[in-house]
Amino acid sequence: MKVNRFEDLDCWKEARVLVRKVYEATRDGAFQRDFRLAGQIQSAAVSVMANITEGFTRRSDKEFVQFLFIAMSSAAEVQSHLYVALDQHYVDQAQFREIYDQANKTAMIISGLVKYLRTKNGLKINVVAKMSKVAEGSTGQNRRN
Repeated sequence: MKVNRFEDLDCWKEARVLVRKVYEATRDGAFQRDFRLAGQIQSAAVSVMANITEGFTRRSDKEFVQFLFIAMSSAAEVQSHLYVALDQHYVDQAQFREIYDQANKTAMIISGLVKYLRTKNGLKINVVAKMSKVAEGSTGQNRRN
């Protein structure tokens, strides 16, 4: 499948779901009143989407991979902020798990895309996907081929 638009990338679609879930969680109650934490977790979630998009528009897959690493790091940042939200009772265990798992799912798909791009181009970039192992065949996306 040829991918011509960033909106067609599965990782971008999942990042969009992550953003929606984060905004839903921060919309009400005490979480809404903690402007700093709410803003940080929202920014981190939006950063996942934005870095996928920005990387996609770059001229080379090598640059795209660099932005995908930033997106994965932002997903980890969302997960870290979630622990603070849980500890402060801004989210319950179910909300925590839902958002945490969505961040993890997004990062896994991004990692799969990185692996694909590195293999396709023989890039020598060290992938450190600390968040989780990439499921075999998690993405088969082609980019502008």
